[in-house]
Amino acid sequence: MPRSAARVEAVGPFTLFVGTGAWPYYARPRLDEEHEFTAADVEAVRARQRELGLPETFEWVHETTPSLKGVMDAEILEAPLMVLDRAAWRPPELSATIRILGPDDDLATARAVQDVAFSHGGTDAGPEGIAERPDTTFLRERIANGLSVLAVAELAGEPVAAGMHQPVGTTTEIVGVATLPAVRRQGLGGAVTGALVEHALANGVETVFLSAGSEDIARVYARLGFGRIGTACIVG
Repeated sequence: MPRSAARVEAVGPFTLFVGTGAWPYYARPRLDEEHEFTAADVEAVRARQRELGLPETFEWVHETTPSLKGVMDAEILEAPLMVLDRAAWRPPELSATIRILGPDDDLATARAVQDVAFSHGGTDAGPEGIAERPDTTFLRERIANGLSVLAVAELAGEPVAAGMHQPVGTTTEIVGVATLPAVRRQGLGGAVTGALVEHALANGVETVFLSAGSEDIARVYARLGFGRIGTACIVG
């Protein structure tokens, strides 16, 4: 899936996405590339990333590029790659107010929810709440241009869960679905995902996919109608 805020460079058998906005990206194996990957291939990309001042990050689908995992000398997150089965789609019951935010809404608080939640990963509950709010200039521009869609779940008028989908043509990826530890296990992440799916389908999207952060999280998505089709490998 193309990235709307990046340019690309070919580095051997890899495509390196170079961000043109505030978000960093990664290198991926080139599409339809039949290649037995080597450590030298990986190091060539890392050298270019260092030259450009980019994080040394990689993403790929294991089933389509099985040789890469064996030569990657870094910790690999193996995330279930899932696609929505529209026939199996089951909107979740809502336990909170769900809103799709516009460019003039309080995006900083929603993004802070994601930052806190991802810094305290997993599905376990905990006391953590919002501490500081990030700059959202880049995100505000993307929302205004229809490149990102941000949804929040609110309890007592305050955002406690958030997530986005990133449409490109008739395909979209759901990303960054996160719930504050203090209110986990109430179905809020599922409710946010449901709102994003409904928005995507109502706006002409045909393929909705995501990478679940763990097997536990994948089971939440499976209950909504997402099916696993592979493994997304993430380094960095």
